[in-house]
Amino acid sequence: MKKIVLLSATALLLLSSCVSKKEFAAMEAKQKTTQDLLNTATVKLNSCLEDKSAVSARVAALQEQLANLKDTNKDLIQTTQGMTVLTTKGAENLEKSLESLKEKDLKISRLQDALTKKDSVTLALVTSLKKEVGLNDEDIEINVEKSVVFISLSDKLLFKTGSYDISDRANEILGKVATVINSKPNFEAMVEGHTDNVPYNRGGVLVDNWDLSVKRSTAIVRALQSLGVNPAQLIAAGRGDHLPLVPNDTAENKAINRRTKIYILPKIDQFYEMIETEMKSLSEEN
Repeated sequence: MKKIVLLSATALLLLSSCVSKKEFAAMEAKQKTTQDLLNTATVKLNSCLEDKSAVSARVAALQEQLANLKDTNKDLIQTTQGMTVLTTKGAENLEKSLESLKEKDLKISRLQDALTKKDSVTLALVTSLKKEVGLNDEDIEINVEKSVVFISLSDKLLFKTGSYDISDRANEILGKVATVINSKPNFEAMVEGHTDNVPYNRGGVLVDNWDLSVKRSTAIVRALQSLGVNPAQLIAAGRGDHLPLVPNDTAENKAINRRTKIYILPKIDQFYEMIETEMKSLSEEN
């Protein structure tokens, strides 16, 4: 990977002497985007490798237990030929133990496959969103939170202060988000509004910051629906001022807390169900 980045940088230096400043700037921006995607992929890859290493160690330990039990079973069976001490029931129990270990080995393999598939889906979704939405705006963040992909849009990008009318700039960004959601009909998008702690007292249909945050969410949901997103995939939610990112003690911090997050939720219930079932089964048997 380092070689690829080095070659890219070298190429940019060489090309800078024979292309226009505009072309060079575009190439530099493209190289930065590629580097960001590469860094994200590297982080996810390292996490997957760590998970794989832990599961592999568990599998190796079980395989060692299985080999030991096989040897023990073989010795005991040989003893019964001369001493007839080992009963038929005991032999059956040993065989059942061996079968149980084999089943645990299989369950661990299925669990590892499920985790790998889930991580692959998450990484692919982040890459797709970053490619579609872009990374050149400080008011847009695309990241992963507790294995869930989200897009965070700042308040000034979406709405005027105390308003839930969507700006033209917001419509442009939401159009790109809608393109991603429309390409994945089995995904859901939950829009979550957040405000600062300044009390809402403008009257009208809105009572407080709870109302404002939810109204902004529904405005985004309607905008996505107008852009062709299936409304069955959309969820509107509001958190008011109760989940700030930073203390509401400065104008800058309040601006940070005024935001809208769009969670992209792939329907990978079969993976989660498999993980939960296998973990519960292993816990009961142990």
